[in-house]
Amino acid sequence: MIRLPSLTVIFVSCMIGILSCVFTPPAVALTQIKLSNLSYQECPPELAQGAVTSGGTTMAANCFLISGKAENATNKTVYDADIFGRIYDANNNSVLQNRTRLGSIEKIPPGVSDFELRISVPANQPTPLKLKQFKAAGFSAQIRR
Repeated sequence: MIRLPSLTVIFVSCMIGILSCVFTPPAVALTQIKLSNLSYQECPPELAQGAVTSGGTTMAANCFLISGKAENATNKTVYDADIFGRIYDANNNSVLQNRTRLGSIEKIPPGVSDFELRISVPANQPTPLKLKQFKAAGFSAQIRR
């Protein structure tokens, strides 16, 4: 004979299972974005103001805009895509040491679209800059608000 508390436990367990299927939020998958046609140029004067700081010391910096194409091969918009890459100066020295995350793209629709990223580089690092291993990864739903 089944006792009443056992029936209650079975009923509650079944209800939790049913409700979790009904109210489960959609999975938010990380989507890889291919970046291509990379180039850079000096920032216009209104964006060029800035500094690179290290240990509380302010140093002179040059401002650059990196631009290119972002390819979203899915049929869904990608949000909050972090941009990763390596940037080297004319002497093959890393411009942003110990840092590969360079910025983000708020929204990338399906297909190929333009993107732009502002960076500050210490003024003592010689150009031309070399842009290497650029890629991005974002989400199929908004994460940051």
